[in-house]
Amino acid sequence: MQANIHDITVNYEIEGPEDAPVIACSHCLAGNISIWDTQVIAMREKCRILRFDTRGHGGSSAPEGPYSMEMLANDVVDLFDEIGIRKAHFMGISMGGMIAQTLALKHPECVSSLILCDTTCSIPEATHPIWDERIQTVEKQGMAAVVDETLNRWLSTEFQEYCPTTTEQIRDMILNTPVPGFIGCAHAIKNFDLKSRLPKISVPALIMVGENDPGTPVESARQIHKNLRGSELAVLPNAYHLSNIEAADDFNKRLMGFLARL
Repeated sequence: MQANIHDITVNYEIEGPEDAPVIACSHCLAGNISIWDTQVIAMREKCRILRFDTRGHGGSSAPEGPYSMEMLANDVVDLFDEIGIRKAHFMGISMGGMIAQTLALKHPECVSSLILCDTTCSIPEATHPIWDERIQTVEKQGMAAVVDETLNRWLSTEFQEYCPTTTEQIRDMILNTPVPGFIGCAHAIKNFDLKSRLPKISVPALIMVGENDPGTPVESARQIHKNLRGSELAVLPNAYHLSNIEAADDFNKRLMGFLARL
């Protein structure tokens, strides 16, 4: 489905019982709504599931950037308004987790709880040159120039070997990400820092992270956990950055358990 909000069209899917609690799902940089396929199977009988392609990704518009995290959070609010959602549990992975934190601070009336997956509350200034290089590489050479390094941060070698079909689907997803969208969102990530403001978030929160995530490691999850009063932390054994895919069974069990306790 498509929703027109201000300057863009947002691609989204919504399914599950109409009277069930809404859970909104926000993907990573270079991702799209298919990232959540396994979670939809686990949730669709008990939840109303909204998945959407972030500005610059999937089937959504990809205007020239740079974007900001506040812009991406505002897109969520506008989408909620357009399709009639007042409030939702919000689950985000990586960049989606950054959008989730921004949304909870900027528009707390829209958020019932947070599920923050393989994400961070702050991008260290020391990593800015890495982001600048990544942006320049994609500008000059396209997504093919970063697909292998991205895939190897997201999924372990073992998973890639044992699940080649899923691995190829994720590779194609990365390759098909619009260059303006990747660059626009990369700028938003590079400038992200909410660490000092996290204690202002008061909704229940579950933080999950892959034990071997090289991009947003366990320490990043612990930092969020420390700053979110009453939050829960789950470290998923052996998983890399896409813990919701590589450790899907454990991820889904913890997700559904958290939602059942609310």
